[in-house]
Amino acid sequence: MTTTEAPLEANLQDDTIRPFTVDFPKADLDDLQRRVRETRWPEHETVDDASQGVQLTVLKALADRWVNGYDWRGVEQRLNALPQFVTTIDGLDIHFIHVRSPHPDALPLIVTHGWPGSIIEQLKIIGPLTDPEAYGGTAADAFDLVIPSLPGHGFSGKPTAPGWDPIRIAHAWAELMRRLGYERYVAQGGDWGNAVTEQLALLEPQGLAGIHTNMPATVPDSIQAALTNGDPPPAELSSDERGAWDQLAFFYAHGLAYAQEMGNRPQTLYGIADSPVGLAAWMLDHDAASYKLIARVFAGATEGLTTDDVLDNVTLYWLTNTAVSSARLYWESKLAFFAPKGVTLPTALSVFPDEIYAAPRSWAMQAYPNLIHFNRLDRGGHFAAWEQPELFSQEMRAAFRSLR
Repeated sequence: MTTTEAPLEANLQDDTIRPFTVDFPKADLDDLQRRVRETRWPEHETVDDASQGVQLTVLKALADRWVNGYDWRGVEQRLNALPQFVTTIDGLDIHFIHVRSPHPDALPLIVTHGWPGSIIEQLKIIGPLTDPEAYGGTAADAFDLVIPSLPGHGFSGKPTAPGWDPIRIAHAWAELMRRLGYERYVAQGGDWGNAVTEQLALLEPQGLAGIHTNMPATVPDSIQAALTNGDPPPAELSSDERGAWDQLAFFYAHGLAYAQEMGNRPQTLYGIADSPVGLAAWMLDHDAASYKLIARVFAGATEGLTTDDVLDNVTLYWLTNTAVSSARLYWESKLAFFAPKGVTLPTALSVFPDEIYAAPRSWAMQAYPNLIHFNRLDRGGHFAAWEQPELFSQEMRAAFRSLR
């Protein structure tokens, strides 16, 4: 990968914004293919389901596609067709895509990905949000888009000292939007993107008018305590609240292993920095619903994602060698992930049914006293913009319409 100027380390106070181009050497791609072909495979799992983890047939199908027909250069072309930039904030390189709408009154929107996501997640929403008329919308709903790579992820710099938690990242995002000259804007995020976006809202930087989340922090303290203690669900829960309880109970019992390891011992994960297939397995085993979708895709089903969508994202992590640097965000953050943070800015929420938990309206109204939009979708999961870009784009238009 290249930039048009010298590395930022030459001047840590440099606040210029420099164009960025993706161009990995052929040797890197050849090395990737060699490593995939030389994977030492374990035996088949001893069960007929995914209860032991990512299944061998899924990973072998992924590896086969990776070395037979997959084209990373096409991803580079798509990325390089977009305006990409790097700027130094708080001593660290911050990479971002910045697409201005052709409509002069477009509302600036900064969108933040999570883990194991990346800017690849947002590529499908750029056209619909910046040029809505070309996708069945109206010019009045247009956005300017700023899509940064989290520190330690993708093309952003890798911190060399502790401290880059969601709060510090939020300060960096406020500076980025100021540096881009935006006097009024909104923000969106899911997963770590939500953690950063909520911290940005708590900062209340000049110009931030409101936020949207597709993975909110709404779980009441009493519910969290009961889940942590292994208590039965309270009898007074509504049907939506009971559904969220069941999803959270399953996640805490069966889905937290990856987060616990990265939160406690991220540096131990040398294996996923050395094996592409190991990295892919680690990334696929994020949440049960997303894994089931991906498994169906590699079995030949037509879903919101394609096999190459999945490989685009994993390959980005591999080529940038960010398996471990991205994992450290779990170690850095001391925030209670699903606990309300006291956000008072206007907040919009889109609830996708296959998210880790589908937040009930009742919890959302308590967590976000200035709730300006709440909608439950009929499909979509953790990677909503990636899986369901049309629905996600419609939600962005509706969510921020009252703030224009």
